[in-house]
Amino acid sequence: MEQLQSLRGMRDLLPAETPRWQAVERAVREVFDSFAYEEIRLPLLEPTALFARTSGDTSDIVEKQMYSFADRDGGNITLRPEGTAGCVRALIENGLIRQPQRLWYTGSMFRHERPQKGRYREFTQFGAEAVGFTGPDVDVELILMMATLWQRLGISEFVTLELNSVGDAEDRARYRQVLIDYFAAHHADLDDDSKRRLEQNPLRILDSKVPDTQAIVAHAPQLGQFLGAEAGTHFADLQTLLRDLGIDYVLNPRLVRGLDYYNRTVFEWTTARLGSQSAVCAGGRYDGLIETLGGPPTPAAGFGIGLDRVVLLVEEAQQTRARGAVDVYCIVGDGVDAAAAVQICQTLRVQLPALRLRVNQGGGKFKTQFKRADASGAHAAIVLAEDELASNTITLKWLREETPQEKLTTADTIAKLAHWLKARSSVVND
Repeated sequence: MEQLQSLRGMRDLLPAETPRWQAVERAVREVFDSFAYEEIRLPLLEPTALFARTSGDTSDIVEKQMYSFADRDGGNITLRPEGTAGCVRALIENGLIRQPQRLWYTGSMFRHERPQKGRYREFTQFGAEAVGFTGPDVDVELILMMATLWQRLGISEFVTLELNSVGDAEDRARYRQVLIDYFAAHHADLDDDSKRRLEQNPLRILDSKVPDTQAIVAHAPQLGQFLGAEAGTHFADLQTLLRDLGIDYVLNPRLVRGLDYYNRTVFEWTTARLGSQSAVCAGGRYDGLIETLGGPPTPAAGFGIGLDRVVLLVEEAQQTRARGAVDVYCIVGDGVDAAAAVQICQTLRVQLPALRLRVNQGGGKFKTQFKRADASGAHAAIVLAEDELASNTITLKWLREETPQEKLTTADTIAKLAHWLKARSSVVND
């Protein structure tokens, strides 16, 4: 008898794995609750028309990825590929759209993609939606929720916030014709998918993963040049709020997201730790979606987290720190003479041959350097500041324990680190 196996792209989570998932799920729920978002539970199956109307007929989801089939009542139904459309449908159907809503949900989503690490045909997603809010402050709130979660999970240094604005419908209409003219001039060099999309939705070409097409995209006109006054002000205010909160971000003018309903703010949290599956969270504004589905004109924004990838990233972070490739990370302040920094670090290496010491390269503010120190797996950081070095003082900060930082001489720093190395060696040998 042939042995039955799970379908391709589906998988079992065995008892050895579930505690890690439970820990991440618990952290997500706690963060959402701390921002006063309420849970909504949605069905796995929805009318196929819901996703065709919201995602766009030319989107990869509708064209290639949806699990759709006829039910016994003669209708066409689909296993949900994402959560926003179903959440909006539920709000309209149940008369909840009249009041502002802050909601979250979780569950399995389904897309017929090529399975690989971090990408499955059934995947778990957490989503959050803020409905009825017009300003960039709610966009920032959603981003801040994620920044809070990354900190809670200990992976802040492993993720990067990428940000863009896709403007309003009028902005994209102006941009669309410019893109058509640009890509038409390179028509012979485009891949077949991009050629097909050229007239249907040229913005989707910006999302191409084909290397030759990406090379063409790299020189394409940027949407930011076509933003209207309102969309431009919204995006500028959003960036100001992020800077005020100390949330780092990278502007990515090619970020357009893969769904037609987005407008103005779009964002992704990405990582370089999981190979090609770089996006761990993505979202943005969708001010026109509710009206498209029959509701009143209502502004809204939201995001989705790919839990499979977040769990992998948490494991990667833990393994990186466990490997302990770096014992001490040297943070170099502005104005510190490079030769002096090298000399101090070399003194530490000579006096403590077992010490694995890395010196920061490439500059950066203290906050940036501390992120690099944490990402390196270092147990401690020494901070070389211009005013302190004048009095032969080094700041020693332990990164993995709740111990106050100390200001020490070079000799005292060596003694402290020697004591730590001896204690670590004793633990390892035991």
